[in-house]
Amino acid sequence: SQIPYQDREQVARVMGWPQERVRVVGQLMGGGFGGKEDVMGQIHVAMLANVTRRPVKLLFDRHESLLVHPKRHATQIRVKLGAKKDGRIVEMETELYGDTGAYASLGEKVMTRATTHSAGPYDIPHVRADCYAMYTNNPPAGAFRGFGVTQSAFAVESMIDKLAETLNIDPVELRRMNALHVGSITNTGQVLNESVGLTECIDKVSSAMCQVSGLPQSEVFKPRLVPETPHLVRSWGFAAAYKNTGLGGGAPDISGADVELYADGTFQVRSSAAELGQGLVTVMRLIVAEEMSVPPEQVSVLVMDTDLAPNGGPTTASRQTFVTGNASRYAAKTLRDQITASMAEKFDVRPEQIRFENGIVHVNGNSLTYADIYKEMTASGQKPLVRYEYEAPKTQPLGTGGDMHFAFSFGVQAAEVEVNKLTGEVRVLRVISANDVGMAVNPLGLQGQVEGGVMMGLGNALTEEFIVENGYVVTDHLARYRVPGIMLTPEITSIIVEHPISSGPYGAKGVGEISSIPTTPAITNAIYNAVGVRVDRLPVDQEKIAKELWEREGE
Repeated sequence: SQIPYQDREQVARVMGWPQERVRVVGQLMGGGFGGKEDVMGQIHVAMLANVTRRPVKLLFDRHESLLVHPKRHATQIRVKLGAKKDGRIVEMETELYGDTGAYASLGEKVMTRATTHSAGPYDIPHVRADCYAMYTNNPPAGAFRGFGVTQSAFAVESMIDKLAETLNIDPVELRRMNALHVGSITNTGQVLNESVGLTECIDKVSSAMCQVSGLPQSEVFKPRLVPETPHLVRSWGFAAAYKNTGLGGGAPDISGADVELYADGTFQVRSSAAELGQGLVTVMRLIVAEEMSVPPEQVSVLVMDTDLAPNGGPTTASRQTFVTGNASRYAAKTLRDQITASMAEKFDVRPEQIRFENGIVHVNGNSLTYADIYKEMTASGQKPLVRYEYEAPKTQPLGTGGDMHFAFSFGVQAAEVEVNKLTGEVRVLRVISANDVGMAVNPLGLQGQVEGGVMMGLGNALTEEFIVENGYVVTDHLARYRVPGIMLTPEITSIIVEHPISSGPYGAKGVGEISSIPTTPAITNAIYNAVGVRVDRLPVDQEKIAKELWEREGE
């Protein structure tokens, strides 16, 4: 589950019980990506367990999961833009129709997010955007990493490259001159007051692309034949994107965390926020270790238990580092302040004379371990435990003015592809990804997020197709759904860009979704640059590429 407390509330409501009667204990898992936001079997097993008075396990096999679990919204998008001859974009109009399937699920919110980001990360004075979530007889569609922005970014970034070609302007330069920056106004009317690292992302990816290819920027997007294999053509493609951090749209964005000092001098930080492989546990540990001046090994983490930890809210919208990270940080800071006050009173010194260094608290010539601190505080009747509930900066519903989101992450990617002109086969050779994440709390974990995001974007672009015909699922077994494996993994270069946001923990924002959004248009733009075939439907139809090339050469 991605939302343990919401599961508890919904199970209790169905059973007619007080919420305290239901306990949800989540499990560490390799990924969620939106697929575990909807309640699936939790309510059914609660009812069965209540009737049988026995433990109940409900297992969806892969066939059942492919039939009924929510999918990414298949979306038809129309984009119309207007620009001056010098490349300055002055107008954009978008219209999006999303197939939300037989149930609403999160269709309204996904399509809203797709639409609010449908003008791309660009400073455009005149924007009109409309979206529709359409009921159909297809399986339900819901949350999926990128939350609609993956779809709209593909459309708008394809259009930006078409505009660059029409105006004979370098596609990197076109993006640079129109990029959002501090002081820009988004298409929802929000003024960006800080933390907009898009231009730096563009510059760093462009520079790295030229460096690894050994080509000047004027040549990098031109087709290059592979020596001794003239049917293989290579080129680069470029794309930019942005994605909100947090729920936004006026929704309260709250997370709670406990930090407790134990008798052995170790700390525990607790929140019921879901850890889905994205690295939240490590982030919480590092933040508390930083605040308490101890090594990370001295901090344990407990997540996903509604009886033992406060509500961390949903693991969605790239929000957990920001919101639960802040909750953990402020809980630790408050506990440190309590320790300071307690020791200042005991040793009759001013609080500012107390220092925390390398797991030791220095007080008036005394060096106390945290085990000593525990003894002193409990002896005076104090419990070294703090619960802190953090609420993110307020946002406004769409159409009411003000800030629709409290933060945005920015990403730019360049992809080098190799296209086989005989078969239409596409291979991605290299991907360079730069992400403005505010501040990297855990750089190694962030790199893992980027690499995973790029591979998910590659699958979205080239291999993964969920086929439904007349309401019947054709892709009903995993063998019929091509998830890219290690053999398709390109060389991935991750560049961290840090434009801190004042409200984030140490300036951090999020990276969970932005890391996968620009990948698809970077690949499809590269295909066009290599062989002149413009892709407007996903995944890339390699037979269509080959057919178009054959017809062109036969003329």
